[in-house]
Amino acid sequence: MSPIDTLFARYGPAYRWLATGTVMLATISVVLSTTIVNVAIPSVMGTFGISAVQAQWLSTGFLAAMTATMLVADWANRAFGLRLTMLAALGLFSFGSVLGGLAPDDGVLTLARVIQGAAAGVVQPLAMILLYQVFPPERRGASMGVFGLGVVLAPALGPWVGGILIDAFDWRWVFYLGLPFAAGGMVLANIFLPPRAETGPRPGFDWTGFALVALFLATLLNALTNGQRLGWNSDPILFQLVVAMIAFLAFIVWEIRSKRPMLDLRVFANPRFLSASVVGFIMGAGLFGSTYLLPLFVQTIQGLTPTQAGLLLMPAGFAMVLTFPIAGRLTDAVPPTLMIALGLLLFAWSSWLSAAVDINTAFWTLAGWTAISRVGLGLLFPAISAGSLRVLPPELLGQGSGAMNFIRQLGGAFGVNLLAVMMERRTMLHADAFAATQSADNPATQSLLAEIASRLHAAGLPDTQLMPAAGQFLSRTLAIQASSAAFRDGFLVVTLVFLAALIPTWFMHRAEKKADARERVAAAMAE
Repeated sequence: MSPIDTLFARYGPAYRWLATGTVMLATISVVLSTTIVNVAIPSVMGTFGISAVQAQWLSTGFLAAMTATMLVADWANRAFGLRLTMLAALGLFSFGSVLGGLAPDDGVLTLARVIQGAAAGVVQPLAMILLYQVFPPERRGASMGVFGLGVVLAPALGPWVGGILIDAFDWRWVFYLGLPFAAGGMVLANIFLPPRAETGPRPGFDWTGFALVALFLATLLNALTNGQRLGWNSDPILFQLVVAMIAFLAFIVWEIRSKRPMLDLRVFANPRFLSASVVGFIMGAGLFGSTYLLPLFVQTIQGLTPTQAGLLLMPAGFAMVLTFPIAGRLTDAVPPTLMIALGLLLFAWSSWLSAAVDINTAFWTLAGWTAISRVGLGLLFPAISAGSLRVLPPELLGQGSGAMNFIRQLGGAFGVNLLAVMMERRTMLHADAFAATQSADNPATQSLLAEIASRLHAAGLPDTQLMPAAGQFLSRTLAIQASSAAFRDGFLVVTLVFLAALIPTWFMHRAEKKADARERVAAAMAE
């Protein structure tokens, strides 16, 4: 018997849910770290005296490492088995978490995030591989719904818990939050995950392919991060962009010719999987981008505490609790493309509503808008996961799982970086536009300055300081307005991104209809 058959014989049908709970706990430990650091970014910037662009690497470094190592999961599973690979990945993640909590400077902190991301990239595809091995095709949507419930609830509630830890103790404690889940996952993995199924020598690792994809991600994301500061036409940025393009093309050529490819490009020959990958990329860009925007806005513009910023996501988490099990069962009953389209529209609607945000937007209004987006996510996740993998043959399942996660996280890394760059540029543009209107010929400006000076005079400020103080107040007000306008632009871009994802969803739907028609014709001929 295979290792999985042995576990079924030992635990019976309940093994399916024991395995689901094991990989859910392991995945929660790493997924918590994906978004929880967002509420700590202002505190980290203050501790180490770094800019928002530098602090952005806490998110993009994690995403870049996670994206690269997602392609390693299939090889690691074949070489060492699910059990040993999961134990090693969770051990590495725990080491990165402790290192982040003890980091003496921003360089070590970024390294810790990269280590965490590298471990997280291996864990998530392993979970999907196991679920597809233990559940029959007609129940995979429901299994993804239950599994996804824990996976997406973690980043929704994580920022709230992280905010409490920051306010009560210190930002370093957010790095320790995933350790209990990682420890529990290691204990359960040692009991319920199967050892290596294959016998004989271990397959060789595609070191060249891994080096090329790592070089592509590192140079591209570094160029996107520093392009605004160094200038997009500067020699270092242009050089990094050229290197990234060459590395990407070399990776494609190498994987086509390699006998042991890290990414088997045959998975993209299936039109439905290809369309689902495009949707996954766009979904990753919009999802991670919006998750980056919201906590930053409420803390920097509205002045909320980290606890309040995290609490903002709690109603969204409870909305997902209700949505995920229902969406998982619906995915087994209706075409996945319908679920994907509905989820994209809900997320786009939420982002469209958020594009009207300003400093006076009420807390519960923002919470409601966010809840709508998470309902959309609840419909998207099971449908895109089940819909993309069900079309692949069993021998490509591991490759498909790694590829789908790779594409989605790559979109997330792009989304966070490009949104951060766009926000910086749009803030400067709006600031210049607002400042140009504040002249001596503007009666509204002169009236405001006079009113402020009058109030300051009544408060006892000396006459010599009245106008400088009024001017400083006006300058600060304009900066907040410019930043708010940039955030609104960011949410509008996220709206357009999700609407754009409807195009590949339509192609995916067409490919499904053609495949179903071919199956009906084949069945009729067989009769």
